[in-house]
Amino acid sequence: MSKELIYNSIITTLKEYRKIVIVTHVNPDGDAIGSSLALYLFAKKLGLEPKVIVPNDFPKYLAWMPSAQDIVVFDKNTEEAVRIMSEAELFCYLDFNEPSRTGLMHNELCHLNKTPRLLIDHHIGADKSQFVACYSETEISSTAEMVAEVIKYHGFDECLDNDIATNIIVGMITDTGTFSHSIFKNTFSIFGEILSATTVNYKKIHQNIYDTSTEDRLRLLGYLINDKMVILNEYNTAFIPVSRTELESFNYQNGDTEGVVNYPLSISNIKMSVLLTEKQGAIRLSFRSKDDFSVNDLARKHFNGGGHLNAAGGTLTCSLEEAVDKLISILPEYKDLLNNENN
Repeated sequence: MSKELIYNSIITTLKEYRKIVIVTHVNPDGDAIGSSLALYLFAKKLGLEPKVIVPNDFPKYLAWMPSAQDIVVFDKNTEEAVRIMSEAELFCYLDFNEPSRTGLMHNELCHLNKTPRLLIDHHIGADKSQFVACYSETEISSTAEMVAEVIKYHGFDECLDNDIATNIIVGMITDTGTFSHSIFKNTFSIFGEILSATTVNYKKIHQNIYDTSTEDRLRLLGYLINDKMVILNEYNTAFIPVSRTELESFNYQNGDTEGVVNYPLSISNIKMSVLLTEKQGAIRLSFRSKDDFSVNDLARKHFNGGGHLNAAGGTLTCSLEEAVDKLISILPEYKDLLNNENN
């Protein structure tokens, strides 16, 4: 199916319903929030009655985003969220394609399995048969960029305003590390079109995301790099393990470790970086890599996760020490790839 037919299918499907509920994955990041709020505001321009529900709270450094105050957080406002979901005529899954990634919302979504679903997502592994309309594309920077393409098809002149543009930009820059990875052929062209079509202040957007650290967050970063980072030169790999106790000692807030996993990649020989974070009985792993080394393949095979070529995530139900041991134990399998200068 051509891109134009996909865009038309998404817009046509949205217009067939009135009450739509936009859903993100657990621990929503900048792309999940940005793409969801952009679609939310676009749906309002179409005359619909959209809602955005996230499984748990999003980082405070995203709270300034246009219409972020309208987001319903499931684990904080469960009764309201369940009521909204029960009245939904269409669920829109954004930035994920596996229902189990909705955390505490998963059971409620399963209970409402007769409600139609629409998908916009850039991760591998979508079962397109689950959705009445589906835009699944892996070679694209972000779900926010996908939403931008849909809106562009409908008409930037008619629908794109500064609020929608701001949310799209946040999604794009956070999911690409400010355009340092996951860049594809149309990424910069649509970004440029958005800037040209609006009067958004990109410098201010960037400052709102990256220049609002607390003292505790900055001290946590220093601690993780200076005291916790482990370099395994034999495998051109670095990893950073951090326990809940350590996080709490720095008055941890959701989002405080965002971007930490990228720092070790600035070391010239490091090809893969891993952040292992202890969270509520599980270990969350964030993977980043350089060149063509696929952390997606590694995360899918060993860590119940996946994502993209150079950015992926995973989860283990074990202790932090056991998670570190498992990571180290699988590295010999990837030694040649990690040491291949042409990879």
